[in-house]
Amino acid sequence: MRQYRDINRLNWNDRTEIHAKSKFYDVDAFLADDAPRIGLDQEELGDVAGRTLLHLQCHFGLDTLNWARLGARVTGIDFSEKAIALARSLNDRLGLDARFLCSDIYDAKEVLGGEQFDIVYTSYGVLCWLPDLDGWADLISTSLKPGGIFYMAEFHPVTFMFEPVDGELKIADSYFNTETRQYVSDVTYTGDDDPLAHPVTYQWQHTLSEIVGALIGAGLTLEFLHEFPFTVFNMYPGLMTQDEQGRWRLKGNHHPPLLFSVKARKD
Repeated sequence: MRQYRDINRLNWNDRTEIHAKSKFYDVDAFLADDAPRIGLDQEELGDVAGRTLLHLQCHFGLDTLNWARLGARVTGIDFSEKAIALARSLNDRLGLDARFLCSDIYDAKEVLGGEQFDIVYTSYGVLCWLPDLDGWADLISTSLKPGGIFYMAEFHPVTFMFEPVDGELKIADSYFNTETRQYVSDVTYTGDDDPLAHPVTYQWQHTLSEIVGALIGAGLTLEFLHEFPFTVFNMYPGLMTQDEQGRWRLKGNHHPPLLFSVKARKD
């Protein structure tokens, strides 16, 4: 699978340059306003002040730096060298003490050298890039101190079944499709027109039971599994409306789960 992940890394290097200037991420606004952002993740995870936090698949670190603003001592890991370079640059501009490491998830155990954390965190569009959830869950378990917490908020796997067609959601794929999928897109998800030099990616779909089962199999104890009828971006253009909290919901009474969150503890 490494060849697929290397192809994905080139794509995410391209995306980083586009995302850095995108209105979707709005880096200038993040730099200008030093107040921590509070969303679902922060509400559910709670106070992180003074605690060590490892952020897996951190991209260029905005969420990581937000945890630092909330008082956590953070380490972010991502496989894109351009994303990590940008994250380090933003950290320096903000005068924070976040640490950023460049590593593929499946090599991160060696890069961390046995270091353990109070919290391991990952969220939003991360699992589809991982072919092996057992290896992912093992990294989480070995990276947590005894009593440490893992938290994740992620797009619900049900959402990958659907596509918007003629103003309606139509089932386009099986929930249980575990095949390696190749995607080709000249642009990224932010709505920018800048073309990607490396448009090919490979992704993998995982069921909710596979995700939770991997965490339990790695020795973690599930504290909660929550499902939500909203998401954090306009997932199905033309079919969604934004509420007063900035969350996106399907119009009408059609409410499949769009997000889920998991909190688990290493006993």
